[in-house]
Amino acid sequence: MPSAPQFRSLCPVRPARPADEPALAELDRATWSTLHSVQPRPQPPYPPFFDDRHRPEEFLLAEADTDDGGRRLAGYIRLARPTPLAATAHVRQIQGLAVAEWARGQGLARTLLRAAHTEARRQGAARLTLRVLGHNAPARALYASEGFAVEGVLPGEVFLDGRYVDDVLMGRSLTP
Repeated sequence: MPSAPQFRSLCPVRPARPADEPALAELDRATWSTLHSVQPRPQPPYPPFFDDRHRPEEFLLAEADTDDGGRRLAGYIRLARPTPLAATAHVRQIQGLAVAEWARGQGLARTLLRAAHTEARRQGAARLTLRVLGHNAPARALYASEGFAVEGVLPGEVFLDGRYVDDVLMGRSLTP
């Protein structure tokens, strides 16, 4: 497989559009790992990336201008309501974050987190939450550095690769 072009500069984070579906699906499959996913490895035939529960307007994208003069999807973050209940309308939850391997180590995940924070506030949310697997130390450290605190742990909630893994609940206030 040919190596991906290195990126020259990061473009502003933007909302996803229906036309982004093929690139998002490809990135999602390429970044799949038991470090962060509780779902089995995707296998063909692949389901649609967007559906009734995963709408384009819930995704923020980061693209990069590449050295070869193109533009390529570098990462995404999904920001959604945790439930359809009116009682949780003030909460937004990060329900996915992926960065292409070729774009890692450049602060892109942090950029996407900050964009999600801004978007959640724009939507009127007062809290931002997420769930992360206990063994995903890099993600947990990133979230903590962006103001998320551990608010609960479900010990051994997930069984992956022959072992039980904690489900860690993290959150932060969006009010000053």
